[in-house]
This record gives sequence, C-alpha cells and structure tokens, in this order.
Amino acid sequence: MKILFLSLLANHFIFMKTISLKEILLHFIVLISMGSFAQNQSDRELIVIDKDWRFAFGHLYDTQKDFGHAEGYFSYLAKTGFGDGPAAPGFDDRAWRKLDLPHDWAVEQGFSEKASYSHGFKTSGKGFPEKSIGWYRKKINISQNDQGKIISLKFDGVFRNSKVFFNGHFLGTEESGYNGFEYDVTAYVNYDGENTIVVRADASMEEGWFYEGAGIYRHVYLQKSNQLHVIQNGTYVTSEIQDNNAEVTAEVTIENKGNFKGNIEIIQTIFDPSGKQVSNITENILAPDFYKTVKNTSKIKVSNPLLWDLDAPNLYRLLTQIKQEGKITDSYETNFGIRTIKFDPENGFFLNGKSIKLKGTNNHQDHAGIGAALPDELQYYRIKKLKEMGSNAYRCSHNPPTPELLDACDKLGMLVIDETRLMGINDYHLNDLKRLIERDRNHPSIFCWSVGNEEWNIEGGIVGERITNIMQGFSKSIDPTRPVTVGISSGFKSGISSVVEIMGYNYMGNGDIDAHRNAFKNQPGMGTEEGSTFATRGIYFTDDAKHYQSAYDKKPRPTFYSIEEGWKFYAERPYLAGMFIWTGFDYRGEPTPYGWPSVTSYFGMMDVCGFPKDNVFYLKSWWGNEPVLHLLPHWNWSGMEGKEIDVWAYSNCDEVELFLNKKSLGKKKMEQYGHLEWKVKYAPGTLEAIGYKNDKKILTEIQKTTGNPENIKLSVDKENPSNGNVAVITVEVTDKNGLHVPTANNEITFTIKGGKILGVGNGDPTSLEKDQFIDDIHLVAISNFEERKQLVDAANQPALDEPNAWKEAFKDRDYKNQASAYIYRGKFELKNNVQANIVDFFYKKIGVNESIFVNGNLVNASSEDSQKYHLDKTVLKEGTNVITIRASPLQKVKDWDVMNTDPGIIRIITPSEPWKRKLFNGYAQIIIQKDENNSDVIVSASAKGLKAGVLSVSQKKK
Repeated sequence: MKILFLSLLANHFIFMKTISLKEILLHFIVLISMGSFAQNQSDRELIVIDKDWRFAFGHLYDTQKDFGHAEGYFSYLAKTGFGDGPAAPGFDDRAWRKLDLPHDWAVEQGFSEKASYSHGFKTSGKGFPEKSIGWYRKKINISQNDQGKIISLKFDGVFRNSKVFFNGHFLGTEESGYNGFEYDVTAYVNYDGENTIVVRADASMEEGWFYEGAGIYRHVYLQKSNQLHVIQNGTYVTSEIQDNNAEVTAEVTIENKGNFKGNIEIIQTIFDPSGKQVSNITENILAPDFYKTVKNTSKIKVSNPLLWDLDAPNLYRLLTQIKQEGKITDSYETNFGIRTIKFDPENGFFLNGKSIKLKGTNNHQDHAGIGAALPDELQYYRIKKLKEMGSNAYRCSHNPPTPELLDACDKLGMLVIDETRLMGINDYHLNDLKRLIERDRNHPSIFCWSVGNEEWNIEGGIVGERITNIMQGFSKSIDPTRPVTVGISSGFKSGISSVVEIMGYNYMGNGDIDAHRNAFKNQPGMGTEEGSTFATRGIYFTDDAKHYQSAYDKKPRPTFYSIEEGWKFYAERPYLAGMFIWTGFDYRGEPTPYGWPSVTSYFGMMDVCGFPKDNVFYLKSWWGNEPVLHLLPHWNWSGMEGKEIDVWAYSNCDEVELFLNKKSLGKKKMEQYGHLEWKVKYAPGTLEAIGYKNDKKILTEIQKTTGNPENIKLSVDKENPSNGNVAVITVEVTDKNGLHVPTANNEITFTIKGGKILGVGNGDPTSLEKDQFIDDIHLVAISNFEERKQLVDAANQPALDEPNAWKEAFKDRDYKNQASAYIYRGKFELKNNVQANIVDFFYKKIGVNESIFVNGNLVNASSEDSQKYHLDKTVLKEGTNVITIRASPLQKVKDWDVMNTDPGIIRIITPSEPWKRKLFNGYAQIIIQKDENNSDVIVSASAKGLKAGVLSVSQKKK
C-alpha cells in the first residue's frame, strides 16, 4: 500500500509542479476522501487551476488592438486548430499581467459619469471598447500517464460571451456569464508537453441591470476521469421519510467514451454527517454503448436519519463507484440532505413538518473591493452575516449563483430560491434552466426554483401564461421535488399570476395581495421582494445634495412600504409563507433614488461591506430568538445643542426606558413587530436605554458622545471562517477612551506583510475611491519599423543614418537572397513618469545573434529570459524613443514557412499608489489573503494625526 501511495504521489507531483502547495494538499485530501488509494483506485481527479494565468485587454472591434485575433486566412471557425492571435499556442504573452483567479476586471477600473448606471459607473463594458474584451492564457502540463483518460476543462462561470481554446483548437462559446460549462479536450492534449488554455471574454453587453463584473470571476478546473464515468452533475439524490426512516433515491447517469462492453457494477455508499458509513448497495447493469449514456436508479435505506434543518444543517455524502471486471473505473461524490419541504395555501411553508416563516433577503453577487470575484470565504462571511440578522432564506437575484454560495447555504442552514436568468421556451432559455437545475438540485438548501422576475412585457397576458406553463412543466420534468415561482411586480390579477405554482409578490404597492389570494385560494404565495427602502449607513438626516438618505426606516415612495410595514403585513398573514427583502446587502449599480456620483444601491440592510444599517436591528428583534436592544442615532451632534433629535429603539423587550445623562425620558411599551420613538433635545453625554422583560432589566444599550479620533483600530471580523486564507478586517478609529468614533472619515493607508490585500471598501454609496490598487500595465507597440542592410563602423556600432537606405521592414523581402545581417529600427513613446515606470522590451525573434540598442545605448538581455530586455531609466527619455535591433536573418526551410515580422512589445509598468481608503461614518474594510507559505499576516494602518494600528492575523490552511 505504501509503495502504491508513493508511486501515485510521484505521478501527481509530475503534473502538479505548476500549481500551489495549497492546491496540491487540497487535491490529495479529495483523493483520500474518495478512496483513491484503495487497491482498485479510481483515476478521477478534479484539480483547481486558478493560479498563474496571464491577462491582457483586447479590443471590441479593432483587430490589431485585439492582438490580431481572427485575422488569419483560415479562421478557427473554418479549419480545426487555427486559433490565431492569443488563441494560438505559440503566442507570446510574456508581457501580459500575471494573476490568479477568480478575477473581475471591471472592479479594477475607475468611475465615469459616461459609464453604465447599472454597473455602478465603472469604466468597463459597453462604451469602453478598450475595456470590453479580456484575454486569459494559462499553460499546463499533462502527464503521459494520463493517456486513455478523458481530460476536460470545467468553468464555473465567465462573464460573458466566452470563447475557449485549447492548443489552438476552438472549444466553444458560452454566451451567459452565469452558466457553468465543461469542454472535453482529450483529443487535443500534448502529453508530457505544454498545453495552452485560452479564454476570450466579451463583457460589452450586460445581461442584467445590476453590477455583473467581467472576466473569469469563478473557479476553473482540470478534470481527469476514466472513459467509463459519471457525467457532469450526473447524480440526482432525493429522499422520502416515513416512520423515522428515509428511503434515499440515487439516480446516476453513466457515460461510456471508450469501448467498454458487458456488465458493470454500480456501488452506492452513504456516509452520515460524521463520516460513518450507514448504508450501501451494489447493482449490476449493462454498460452503455460508445459515447452513449445510461441512467440507473437505486433505492437505499437510511435508519433514524439526521435531518437537514436551519439550526442543524446535517449533510450526508453519497459515494458512487463504477466497477468493471473488479476494477473501480470512477468514484463520484455527492453531498445531500434529508429533509421535507411543503407549501400550504392556508398555512405557508413547512420544513420537516414544522411551520417556518420565510425571513429572506434578495442579493446580487458582488462585494466591496472585490466586485463579483468573491473568494469562497466571502460567501460564508455574507451568509453568516445574514444568519446573524435572523434571516433564514436567500433569493439568488437574478441569476444562477456560484456553487460555493450554495455550499455555504447548505453548511450554514440557509434556505435558497435558485433563479434562472431569463424567461423563454427555446433552447437558449430551457437549456440554461436545465443546466441550473441539474447542477444544483442536490443542494438541500434549495426549496424553490424561480423561472422569472419582473418580466413586465409579458406578466399580465397570455404570452406570460404560456411561457410560465412550459418552464414550470420543464422544471418539474427535471426535478419534481421542488415547486416553481416567479417574482411578479406589475399587478397580481392575470397572466403569470394565474398559473404559477407559488405566487411571488414583488411589493405590496404593486397590487392587492389579499384580493389575489381570495381569487386563488389554492395557490400558495410569498413576498419574493419587499421593502426596497433607501438608507445610508450612519446617516440620520437626508441630504439630497450629498446623496445621503436617512437611515430611519421609512417608505421609499408613497405607494411602497417600509421594512416594518412590510414585515407586519407578511407576519400577520399565515397564508403567506414569508417575505424576501430587497436587499440584504447594498450592491453596485442601481443607485436609486439618485444617479451619478452615487455608484451603489441604497436598498441593503447592510452596506456593500456587510456593515449593518440600523434596519438590521429591527429585523434581528423580530426575526431572531435572542434579546435585542438597539438605539439610534449615535450621539455626536456638535453644533445641534438644544435641537430635537429623533431617537428610536429597536427591541423585542416588553418595555424600554430611555435616559439622557441619567435623567429618565420615559418608559414605553413595545408593540409586536414595532419600534419605539422619543424626541430628545441634544446635549452631549450619555444616551442610555434599558430593556425590560417581565418587569426585569435584561439589556442596556448606550450611545455616548465621543472625543476626537486618536487611534486606529483593526479587527478580524468574527464571522470570518478560521480555516481559510482570506480574512475580512474592520478598520475604525477610537478616541482617547477607546470609544468608536461614528463620524470619523479619516483616510487610512495600509501595508501588509505575509499576504496581499484583495480589496478595500467603506460602504459610502458616493465614494469614487479606488477599490483596488494594482500596478498599471501598458503595452506599447513599436511603430515605424524599418530595416536596412547592415553596415558597421570601427567600434562595431550601428552605422550613422543614411536616410535613403531605410525602407519598411520585411516588405518584399527576398528570402532566397538575403543580406548577411540587417539593422532594424522603430519608435515607441513614453509619455510620463519615466523615472518611476518599469519598462521592459519583450523581443520576438526576427533574426539570430541579435544586439539591441535603445537611443543608441546597447542593452543586455535579462538573466532569466534571453529575449527580455530591461530598459533602465538612464537609456530612456520622455517622448519618442528609438529602438535598434541588429541581427542575422532567419532562413526559410520551406517556401511556405511563415516568418515572424513582429519585433516584440514594450511593457510599461506604473507602480500603484499605496493601498488606502477613507473611513465612512466610522468604518472601512480591507480584505486580505494570506501567502501560501506564511503562518502570520501583519497588517499596518496609518493616517495623519492618528496613532497607527497593527494587526497580526493567523489563518489556518484549509
């Protein structure tokens, strides 16, 4: 066994020399957990390949700026393997930026009033053709030992309209930015050699009306499997519970991409949440024919199952193994939960037979500083924040989520409405829906499929009915265990509203919910969107000039309702299953009720960082189980002495008494689902609230007038998982007594050792500060490229100019009658920052025995790359620079050989400013990632006039 393990280890390391230690460890954990080192091991491997990609911007319509892509005589659509430009395996990408995935190039850009309102005015996408196309390239090695396996690339999502190439072969296009997809590359692999993956993403068109990011913003995997294997998303696990026993139905789809014949065994093994095997079954079937599939369904008993529930999210694991002639050819794992769900038109929603009021939020997929490229740890961070607020349900608005979000909901106990992007009945729409359901249907957190949202053009008519009936029936054909909903906002009378299985009400102000219910008493319903209120964290007086909205809960518009009004309505009607607030978090784009320079929404219960607005504490009072007492506003109102301030208390206590500087301002009784208010004339000091339950003091809340900011305080958010490499750090300032200063707006500068900063934010909806501070890379082509036959002087230097001797380089070159050597010259421009910039010339061979001169100065190749030349500032000048290349010519071996005529590219790196961010109403946030080989990260924060803050973060490896 030890010899087998070491042999496998060696083979794996041959391939894995290009990936990180973390990925290697993760890989072997997966292999071990799947029994890969058993006597008859499966060869399935799923390897994260997020590290070490190259990236550069192309161009939407200028093919020269798009690196000459699609200019070839034979295109990749005309002849197999003819990917050109960056799609060609031999393309020189050395000058491109090096980065790791997930990556969102939109969040890296600045802001402009001319940019998209929907995408938060980021200068990317439509209107910015130079920032609409992103190219990604990665080289991998695949061992000769993998001959005979099926090799595929798996993408969780690329925004958007991606084209993928492998070794110059065009694999396909995925239009949507939200679908996962897989390509079989087995026939194109160079075994024991270099393999090139290329992705071209076109983010010029938006799919939604909210921030969507740009690029490969989700994970990418290399998968290796045997020819007889479980297909992608090829298991479907359901369960029925009776008499404290569960019958698990495990359907598996097996594909044969080889010449397997005869019988195969299917072994299904279930492990409980502790990892103990609890059930096992083996069945024999015939192998499918070549490139065909077969489905097999097994019934497996589980005694005394541990149910998946909100407070006890128990997850089982199904291990599916395929065996032929005594050898396991594939092992495939599926996490699932055992639970029951039910909608009742009179009594709402039931989970495991227990009535559950849905306390939900809608959310888009971006976060402060990071955009759409969220590390896995941030998915957990955000779901934990919502759970802490008392929320038990999450609606994916309005697109399929990343798989890691659903994993977080499974593990943390959060119900999910999973939503497709667009309604319709053709392949484009139904295939997207099919892929969504087949990918996600084993997640116990998902209790409902949503096939549409606010399709105003069709909601109220026969077209909407027809589309809904088809999509609803189509969904049921794939997963009959979950109901289907649509979010409706243009009236609740006819059309979709009359046929959808679970009515989704978007806003009480859009129709009479009670009247619709009375007309359709057998149709369950829930508020798929409610609230849509405006609030700026830490702001208590609306200031339209500054684009600030008061954080007191209020109607967003006359016909809409506050959070409190919305929750009262749904909480008091048992036939309504619950409601989903718009939204849990602020998000980029839709800066209603304003426009530029507001760049994020105002709807969230929390801001884009996850810092709570005051409404969080209203919901926590009535959604949670713990005693709550929250007092607003803060008590720093210098200059307003003697003026009345509205003071509110959010609490689930029976009564609350308010004191100002120890003088009682009265005790008030709390109504269910309500809040309390006082008018208080401002005086500096201490505002104190005492909460009573059964006439006993149980809680105290204090708001104190603070002194001036003096100290920077850094803290790791307590909700951040300790087993990850990413940490969320809260930045604030305190006064001399250590009190948080809620009005502070100091600009803080950050440095880090042992890791890197991924992004910064502060929750200010009008902030136009950078989200990320990264070096600017600018690629400059050599222009006016000319040549002449070589003449040298006594010093072996290029001869003085003879104007008539120069001609356009390579034009009409007679390759059968070349000179012994040529001198080439061209120009490139340096506009500014010559002293600070890092400038390199990446030479592409146009000859042999070359010598490179810049402005008459000989430059030497770098030690690590013989075709890379660092151009020191002593040889450069601002404005026009001249590069001269002396080389013997390349010779054609065959007449049809295509000779390189491109001398190379100049790369200019402008170092970024230090990382920094202003506090907004007392808070900012930085997101950091630990280096692979460091145990501790040291984060330092400084600001003018403040004592610096230092934080040491120890993160465990996964």
